[in-house]
Amino acid sequence: MMRYKINLLFVPLLALMLTGCDKPAATSALVLEGKTMGTVWRVSLAGVDSERKAELQQRIQQRLDADDAELSTWKPDSVLSRFNQSRDLSPQPVSENMADIVTTSLRIGRKTGGAMDITVGPLVNLWGFGPTKQPLHTPDAAQIAAARAETGLQHLRVLQGANGQWLQKDLPGLYVDLSTVGEGFATDHLARLMEQLGINNYLVSVGGAVLSRGLNAQQQPWRVAIQKPTDQENAVQARVDLQGHGISTSGSYRNYYELDGHRISHVIDPVTGRPIEHKLVSATVIATTALEADGWDTGLMVLGTEKAKALATQQHLAVYLISKQGDKFVSWMSPQFAAFLIPAESGEN
Repeated sequence: MMRYKINLLFVPLLALMLTGCDKPAATSALVLEGKTMGTVWRVSLAGVDSERKAELQQRIQQRLDADDAELSTWKPDSVLSRFNQSRDLSPQPVSENMADIVTTSLRIGRKTGGAMDITVGPLVNLWGFGPTKQPLHTPDAAQIAAARAETGLQHLRVLQGANGQWLQKDLPGLYVDLSTVGEGFATDHLARLMEQLGINNYLVSVGGAVLSRGLNAQQQPWRVAIQKPTDQENAVQARVDLQGHGISTSGSYRNYYELDGHRISHVIDPVTGRPIEHKLVSATVIATTALEADGWDTGLMVLGTEKAKALATQQHLAVYLISKQGDKFVSWMSPQFAAFLIPAESGEN
């Protein structure tokens, strides 16, 4: 599951900036950081003794390494890679974690009309955003059609039973890519680990997916800043109080490469088989879990501004969109998102 949102893969562009963790040492959170899945993880803990730092660092890294070994498409021996490499059409046993992430992805995929499609791997690889190398020339219509023929949510299903769960495909070449939801899943997994360790006040993130519980070291709600779609690292577009929810951002303004004189976005439209070219540059979603937010932000990003607005309204989602109009950026938020927004004049905590 490496390189989810950093190395030009589907997921957020690290557009969420954590706030509220830079107070004087006496009232600061215990902050732990590391690397996983080709990106970085960060855990901020309030009311936790610093003597536990080494133990917690190890437990967190072990948990994330286990997730990566299961869900990575970059590791040929991962559970997911073995499923993708197999031509066997019979049900393959998988963990409860794998079953849950695929089930959630299929549900969101159907609700987005296939815009969020975890079987889009052949197209991701064709355009050079997977484990394969960047193409020397723009893929032609025949190559795109061939890759699209190996995709489709209808070709994948999860089977649940009293004795376990299984993943099954009906196309031998079906290639499942969980890059679109990996960071959200891992973030939720970190939150569960914190609860298991008896920690109730935390802000956890993997890449651009974030989730919080409780209060920060100043006994205030954890707050997150959404970055403006510019090259300025600390330019803030908006701030939100997560209120115990997860948040994730997908965008197109940083993760791209140039090919044959064209900018190639890492966000691939499964319907056309091509990188998106519309004006929506960022989609942020707040949901009860980081996995849910991570799945929806990708689908909305693929759909473009107007379709994303319509779907967010229909599904009552907490969504914040940024679109480019000429030389300006224009934002839109759903009523559900407005409930999390911190007024600009209130400042940071």
